[in-house]
Amino acid sequence: MTEILALLHNIAPILGSTVFRQMSRVIFGALAINGRMTMLGLSRWTEKGGSYRTIQRFFCESLPWKGIQWLFFQKCILKQDDEYVIFGDEVVVSKAGKKTYGVDYFFSGLQQQVIPSLSLFVLSLANTKEERSYPMQVTQIVKTAEEKATSKAKAAAKKIKKPSEKRKPGRPKGSKNKEKQAPELNPELLRIQAALKSLLKTVDATIQLTYLVMDGHFGNYPSAFMVRGMNLHLISKLRSDAALFPAFEGEHPGPGPKPKYGKKIDVRKLDEKYRKESSLDKEQMRLEVYQRQLHNKEFAFALNVVILVKTNLKTQAQAHVILFSTDLDLSYEKIIKFYTMRFKIEFNFRDAKQYWGLEDFMNIKETAVTNAVNLPFFMVNFSSVLSQPFRDQNPDYSILDLKSNYRARRYVSEIIKMLPEKPDRILLADIFEQIAQMGAIHPSLHPADSS
Repeated sequence: MTEILALLHNIAPILGSTVFRQMSRVIFGALAINGRMTMLGLSRWTEKGGSYRTIQRFFCESLPWKGIQWLFFQKCILKQDDEYVIFGDEVVVSKAGKKTYGVDYFFSGLQQQVIPSLSLFVLSLANTKEERSYPMQVTQIVKTAEEKATSKAKAAAKKIKKPSEKRKPGRPKGSKNKEKQAPELNPELLRIQAALKSLLKTVDATIQLTYLVMDGHFGNYPSAFMVRGMNLHLISKLRSDAALFPAFEGEHPGPGPKPKYGKKIDVRKLDEKYRKESSLDKEQMRLEVYQRQLHNKEFAFALNVVILVKTNLKTQAQAHVILFSTDLDLSYEKIIKFYTMRFKIEFNFRDAKQYWGLEDFMNIKETAVTNAVNLPFFMVNFSSVLSQPFRDQNPDYSILDLKSNYRARRYVSEIIKMLPEKPDRILLADIFEQIAQMGAIHPSLHPADSS
């Protein structure tokens, strides 16, 4: 318990004494609990001062989670000499019933269908040297009545088959070239824009943030426009069938203005001068990496495009992936590395659901739901710091090992209460160590302090 209090003292300035005490009990319960992490479940695993009513009061308290996450990150995780990038992604939490705040129908990537659930958009900071992601800000997506009406109208419009109108080939007579207008941001991008502003304001000048990495859902012009408006660069993925064009080169002998685009390229038949590297594995799979500045007619500016082409030399079957960045000077190694690292945020989602109760909570009111979805992501960062001394001794030390450790403390604490006399510290340490190893997957290499 002492190490929990020591870490929590880093965020004590923005917590009142009552909330500080409640949070310490909740965190110990979360570390020790075996089973679903509900308020009742937590109260059963906390020690003195962690009653069910105390847990309820904690979840009904309005907490400054943005400040909590940032202050803890700044005090316990931040390494000033390392480079950080922003990851953004959506996570869907399945929920039954109709009374939970924000519950609606959202698409679940795991189940590949629309389900009744809560949807959260998470921004995290990733250390590119350690290749670890730390959740910083959680925004719950709550659809307005207008959004729901618009979605229904679009779905109805798709079902109505309109007769195809044949148009004459070529450009309509009298049409003129127009500068690409600033796109209108949809409600999703407006929410992300507000979350980004909040994160950048919180971080301020403490870290130099340049890149935002998001998945292929955001590989479009409105997303890139929004990110560039925040003085950041977007790294994402284009559709595999995206039409890409080089800038027009050479003389234009014909009438009219000089063309902007050259001939459309075939991403699987690129000039060797743009190839950056090539490798061959044992299964005769060749991977070629190309980088080139190209245009897509949807975008108003050129893109730094990296194309990965994989070829099976036995069957000649091919597949490709198109990554891009709005930073034209960024190297292909960093584009690939940053986009590959994006999947680290998925590990944050997994841990928050599997170990810290993101799928378990049964709160329904807005404040309680906000606390219930933010606490698991705080525990992802908190447990990472708490595990570090053990990982220094055993790199394979996992969250299951950490929870086993604290569960052993709880068992030992209850056993000691039943003894007529308290054992000496050496025997107590041995008892604790033996019980802790029973549930551990990767036993610690040194006895833990049982005090």
